[in-house]
Amino acid sequence: MLEINDLSLTVPMQQTSVPAVSHVSLSIKPGRVMGLVGESGCGKTLTAQSILRLGEHQGIGKISGDIQLHGKSLFAMSEKQLRKVRGGEIAMIFQEPMTALNPVFSIGSQMLEVIGLHLDLNHQNAQLHAIQLLEDVGLQDAKHLLQQYPDALSGGMRQRVLIAMAMSANPDYIIADEPTTALDVSVQKRIIALLRKLQQDKGLGMLLVTHDFGLVAEMCDDVVVMYAGEVVESGAVMDVFDAPAHPYTQALMGCRPEVAQNGQALTVIEGQVPAPGEWPQGCRFAARCSHADGGCQKPVAADAWQDGEHIARCVHVQVKPKADESC
Repeated sequence: MLEINDLSLTVPMQQTSVPAVSHVSLSIKPGRVMGLVGESGCGKTLTAQSILRLGEHQGIGKISGDIQLHGKSLFAMSEKQLRKVRGGEIAMIFQEPMTALNPVFSIGSQMLEVIGLHLDLNHQNAQLHAIQLLEDVGLQDAKHLLQQYPDALSGGMRQRVLIAMAMSANPDYIIADEPTTALDVSVQKRIIALLRKLQQDKGLGMLLVTHDFGLVAEMCDDVVVMYAGEVVESGAVMDVFDAPAHPYTQALMGCRPEVAQNGQALTVIEGQVPAPGEWPQGCRFAARCSHADGGCQKPVAADAWQDGEHIARCVHVQVKPKADESC
């Protein structure tokens, strides 16, 4: 199991440091897909990158807490040991394939570099492995494709290359950071179907970062909802979809086009996510919540409301059973 315990990230801002991710704890189970949902600016990508300590590695911020992979702490590992974990045991598919792939190196050279870091293969066998990976993700003429550069490929092809690279060392876990954001709808569906098939065939654990509840319903077994750098609700997908507990989750689900009545305007959440350094002392959603009162001005425990494994960070939970049956 991949366990994230009390994960926090502080980032430098105006000659000081402010929290950007605050005390996040979650467990990604083998063979299950967990969706990480929330508006832009809620800390989803920073949380995903912090699992592999990428933010700290790039000098973006300081990470605290602990991450356990198969019972071993990633925080106790040296940089050399972490390089084996990154891509070898936990692989990441980044949001924008054009920036994730280096434009001055061919697809083949980038894939062979990843394979060489994690697998003991000679050049010929590594090349055959790369060709097989590209074919596995549905790309034609894979041998020729190895000689191409990223700008010669379409967005969908580049994303498939990233997926092939992520799968190259047979990892146990995949972190997919909004893998379909830059793609058109038809390509999105094919990429999601591909990810789901690879995940099921190989029994991978997966963390899927997204703002799309429809994608969560299609892909995920569990879901975690983030707001302003902290987890506000989590549980099995069916539990959260059938009876969303936190007002923020209810508001997000109410914004989906498919729940709008014909002729009516879409529901919107007034206001915006507070920036790091501007978080209130109490409930961070209170300023945008219709249920907020004086009791929301104090810090709220992550499990202030709980029903089995379904928990919510709210002292005024008003569960509406099966309120969103169209989900």
